[in-house]
Amino acid sequence: MPPVAAPSAIARRQATERLAALATPPGALGRLGDLAVWLAACQGQVPPTPVNDVRLVIFAGDHGVAAHGVSAFPPAITGAMVRTFLLGKAGVSALARAHDVSVRVLDLAVDEDFGDLDEQVRALLTAHKIRRGSGAIHLEDALTPEQARAALAAGARVAREEIAAGAQLLISGDMGIGNTTPAAAMVAAGLGLPAAEVVGRGTGIDDEALRHKTHVIDAALSRVGARTTDPFETLAALGSADLAASTGFLLAAAEEGTPVLLDGLMSVACALTADRFESGAAGWYAAGHRSTEPAQSLALDKMGLEPLLDLGLRLGEGSGAVAAVPVVRSAAAILRDVALLSELAP
Repeated sequence: MPPVAAPSAIARRQATERLAALATPPGALGRLGDLAVWLAACQGQVPPTPVNDVRLVIFAGDHGVAAHGVSAFPPAITGAMVRTFLLGKAGVSALARAHDVSVRVLDLAVDEDFGDLDEQVRALLTAHKIRRGSGAIHLEDALTPEQARAALAAGARVAREEIAAGAQLLISGDMGIGNTTPAAAMVAAGLGLPAAEVVGRGTGIDDEALRHKTHVIDAALSRVGARTTDPFETLAALGSADLAASTGFLLAAAEEGTPVLLDGLMSVACALTADRFESGAAGWYAAGHRSTEPAQSLALDKMGLEPLLDLGLRLGEGSGAVAAVPVVRSAAAILRDVALLSELAP
């Protein structure tokens, strides 16, 4: 695919000049100033407008590897957590209320039908469902090519819906027991690394389970072989329906010129894959926080992104990115509302 258009170079230059002209000591704003310049370039406007409309979409799905000892929790937790999101009682729900972030949850591949839910709620939740669970990647492809294409298209469609509704900043969240295994495999494929360099403890597995998880990822990479050089094949073979949808979501955001605040391993693995599809997509992404997962840091380094927060978070759900939203709003306010040195009375 052709490269994605970069954020505005003209706005970036103007924002850099405005930052240097503020009534603050040179460099005193540190990375907050850098973030403000990035935001202005993404908006194509100096000073940037307030970031009032922030939207999180949580892509949920189950993963076949969860039945193979790679997680500290059973797969049934995925559906339970989806219900918790719908009730507004999850960790990310509390953060989203605190920071005025809207939350939408979508079932792409949860291994149940949610027949107990209100019919209208269920219809909205499952409107983009691809399948029940994705394949165990060390044994089989996660998705058929048709399912991978459908998931990519679903994510892109959702991003464009949110942008059309007024989103100024997007966040992709995740829910799926076992999802750090395919996400780490996607990063390993994208960076050409062995499992040992990308594997992490996910939900908190012990040393024995970590060794097993490493073996599972190595087996998946060996099974797929040279197909890992292609981003679409990587998604279909090593990803999942929810991760493919998140990748489509991030691709569409970059194509539409809407900035994204990345969360933990899952969204960063999808961002790395999106940038493999369309070079330059990463220019529209900022890293909300540093996860405890090694693969996340490796992928961020590859994309040249430095996290805004480093709090030891490993909750997922989009929580670290939502926690960083006030930093983005602060950066916009600084570049917009601080006086210029030239405006000060002599």
